[in-house]
Amino acid sequence: HGTGKNPKTATMFQVDQMVTTIESELHGVDVLINNAGIAQEKLFTDITEEDFDRMIKTNLYSVFYTTQEAVKYMIGAHNGSIINISSIYGLTGGACEVHYSMAKAGIDGMTKSLAKELGRSNIRVNSIAPGAIDTDMNKGLTDEDWKEVLKETPLNRKGYPIDISRCVKWLVEDEFTTGQVISPNGGLVII
Repeated sequence: HGTGKNPKTATMFQVDQMVTTIESELHGVDVLINNAGIAQEKLFTDITEEDFDRMIKTNLYSVFYTTQEAVKYMIGAHNGSIINISSIYGLTGGACEVHYSMAKAGIDGMTKSLAKELGRSNIRVNSIAPGAIDTDMNKGLTDEDWKEVLKETPLNRKGYPIDISRCVKWLVEDEFTTGQVISPNGGLVII
């Protein structure tokens, strides 16, 4: 499919270089935060093979391969915290964002499975599934769009990057939480 190239080859080379450099310079990999991501609004019937490949490679493959490499060091140290940034759409799905929602749901599934697999090695794996956060990814939302979102949000405010970074900080410091998908979203979705 696509170009026929193995998507792992170039990606794994870059990931291997990155993790090797971190391990060499910092003498270990204690925390991994997977935060790469792109979004695209498009009707399901209009999503091209290129759109789909780009979305899955950026949002899902990157998390898989980076985690796979970092875990090698964490297992040896018998310690680590992996925090995956997914999306509320991984939990609820998003109209006109099927490929994005699929990738983010995949991250949450990986989070739960890895938490079970890596727990005995004292490695915690969690996912943060933000709601509507005022970031570049949502810069296309108009004032009217935000008004509609806030109407459905019990806390009646936008989320900001600081809200997510506080959650990340807590998960890095906490030693008993693993396998969880935490969704800071102001109450927009309560699960």
